[in-house]
Amino acid sequence: MDAQDRLVIDTLQDSFPVCERPFLAVAQQLGMSEDELIARVDRLLADGTLTRFGPLFNADRLGGENTLCAMQVPRATFAGVAARVNALPAVAHNYEREHALNMWFVLATESADATAQAIGEVEQATGLPVHAFAKEREYFVRLKLSAAP
Repeated sequence: MDAQDRLVIDTLQDSFPVCERPFLAVAQQLGMSEDELIARVDRLLADGTLTRFGPLFNADRLGGENTLCAMQVPRATFAGVAARVNALPAVAHNYEREHALNMWFVLATESADATAQAIGEVEQATGLPVHAFAKEREYFVRLKLSAAP
């Protein structure tokens, strides 16, 4: 990852314009071509530096629901279980924790029925129980990670 990649990552975490050609607008701000910016983002995704690029929607505000879920996953199968969980479209993000419940993820669904269905899919795909925690209140924590060396 070079200095331009770091600048791209740092810049894209702040905002992404809603316009006809958002990559062009950001590229001009960064002093590069639209094609170069798109190629850099594609490469950073392909090599695993970035695991996701796209919007995060607040399902609650769209009439759906967000559910925090946790699982106890054996260390030996963690990567495989994570891959199965992350493959489901309802999984917004997934984190490993140092706790008996070591895999935590958020489901973003259209309804309570869709949440129950997604939990069933996770349990069927992994053979492990899912603990679901309903949201009682919402907090906004802005997380921005620096790509500086």
